[in-house]
Amino acid sequence: MDHAPNGRVLLEIQDNVAVMTLNDPSVLNAFGYKLRHDITWALDNVEASSARCLMITGAGRAFCSGANLNDPDRPPRDRAAEARGEVKSDLEAWYNPTFIRLRDLAMPVVTAINGIAAGAGMSLALMGDIRIAAASASFLQAFARIGLVPDCGSSYVLPRMIGMARAMELSLLAERLPAETALAWGMINRVVNDPDLPGAAMAMARTLAEGPASLALIRKMYWASLENTYEQQLDVEAKLQMRAGMTEDYTEGVTAFREKRRTRFSGR
Repeated sequence: MDHAPNGRVLLEIQDNVAVMTLNDPSVLNAFGYKLRHDITWALDNVEASSARCLMITGAGRAFCSGANLNDPDRPPRDRAAEARGEVKSDLEAWYNPTFIRLRDLAMPVVTAINGIAAGAGMSLALMGDIRIAAASASFLQAFARIGLVPDCGSSYVLPRMIGMARAMELSLLAERLPAETALAWGMINRVVNDPDLPGAAMAMARTLAEGPASLALIRKMYWASLENTYEQQLDVEAKLQMRAGMTEDYTEGVTAFREKRRTRFSGR
């Protein structure tokens, strides 16, 4: 297991799965300056590795509690210069590019949500293609509690996941949403007993890591579909199908089908 430069992220690659653990439990894995730096380090290493699936989870009793409002490591902020557009805000400088990077990652993402996922931490949890929560986990659009608005893409993904009425309710009232309700609303994929979460999430990640190279194209396709017309999406399907048809995994899949045996995908 590798420790990021500041020790706020742990990264381990096993069975072609990169496990990225947010590791600042004393502040419920809140996004502080050092944690953000370490996430960038981790994503650099994941992209350079042989991993075929990324799993994200949190150490301790929380997944991620959002931005660290009492971060002692944060450099002084010039809000006036930000307002004048002379320097980038934290959202422009790190959060937005990082979330776009996760969206464009060339592998499936599993989020194992252990405990609270609040604010930007909830946005991070929702970046999983497969989202598995512990029974004790909960979600919180916390922004209105401190006079802010949703960010890190939550105002984009939430209405598309659970509908406008429920997304508006979560954001305006800033009430905690239990995992079971999130499952019923279609916001997450599965809920498991707390002790079972690491094993269940890892088993899912291993299944995805054994899949074909086309899994990266599938996630790319569905993200594109959120804004495309029907005709545009047909065009995306045709282009990505051509790319998938040129992979070694397509050849293996067809061969295994004809030989009536289990596929052995290589991710290429």
